[in-house]
Amino acid sequence: MGRLIHSLSFSLSVSVSVSRSPIFLPRGAFSVVRRCVKLCTGHEYAAKIINTKKLSARDHQKLEREARICRLLKHSNIVRLHDSISEEGFHYLVFDLVTGGELFEDIVAREYYSEADASRSWEAVLHCHQMGGRPPETLKGDKCKGAAVKLADFGLAIEVQGDQQAWFGFAGTPGYLSPEVLRKEAYGKPVDIWACGVILYILLVGYPPFWDEDQHKLYQQIKAGAYDFPSPEWDTVTPEAKNLINQMLTINPAKRITAHEALKHPWVCQRSTVASMMHRQETVECLKKFNARRKLKPRVYSTRKQMESSPRRIAPKTVQPPPAPKGRFLLPPWY
Repeated sequence: MGRLIHSLSFSLSVSVSVSRSPIFLPRGAFSVVRRCVKLCTGHEYAAKIINTKKLSARDHQKLEREARICRLLKHSNIVRLHDSISEEGFHYLVFDLVTGGELFEDIVAREYYSEADASRSWEAVLHCHQMGGRPPETLKGDKCKGAAVKLADFGLAIEVQGDQQAWFGFAGTPGYLSPEVLRKEAYGKPVDIWACGVILYILLVGYPPFWDEDQHKLYQQIKAGAYDFPSPEWDTVTPEAKNLINQMLTINPAKRITAHEALKHPWVCQRSTVASMMHRQETVECLKKFNARRKLKPRVYSTRKQMESSPRRIAPKTVQPPPAPKGRFLLPPWY
């Protein structure tokens, strides 16, 4: 039946029953995510369970920062943190349960997808900027028809004050990195607008603006801002959508559109009359190929790294479940 945990340190403590079966969220190096239920209400949540015994001092700082940022971000388009509990070698982050999986995966499962659907995902970005945090790359959809897109996974997020710029290091998927990051320059909030421009490009046609199997060549494309709107797939995209992408994928961060300005762009604030309502079947088909490629590459890379670092086959260690904690939270066996 699982085990019980007690929340002592957090003001929003809840009683949760955690399912034995994992949900769609991925397992990290030291964590797993399970579906859970608040016992007094029956509402479902997602519990991210981190084995803190294996974390370094730096990893502990990152975990504390993630929880701190998530507590600040309260918005309908952001997966909300409801509780943060640390006990007996494990840390538990209890979030909203979002059942649709990653946004790009959710889109290919839809019966209908248009420009207007793509334009509904930008308000959360402005909220993250106003709160002083750098938003994550992960976008989640919900299985419910018409449900909102939500930002999730703030493990790599950082906090910035106003127009603060500094070198925060490399963080993110290569295809989403901005020119100033690749040039190792001080950067700030405009890097998020660049990443959102890349996401918007993908949402409209199903493939990224910058792509090359050779990572060095990919970075050269990004630094040069070398992208275009090729036929025939871009022929049916409205000029307003292309204009917004151009303003987001501007090489000079000082001239890049802000989140606040993007929300005032006609393609966003006048979507009912500007954004096309035409179903984009070709975009959906391209997204299927893009999703398959995204999943394959990390697996190939992971396998290659394992072969390089493991000259002989070693039997995996048996992972023991966490000790039985005290209190009101039901915890399943660790696996």
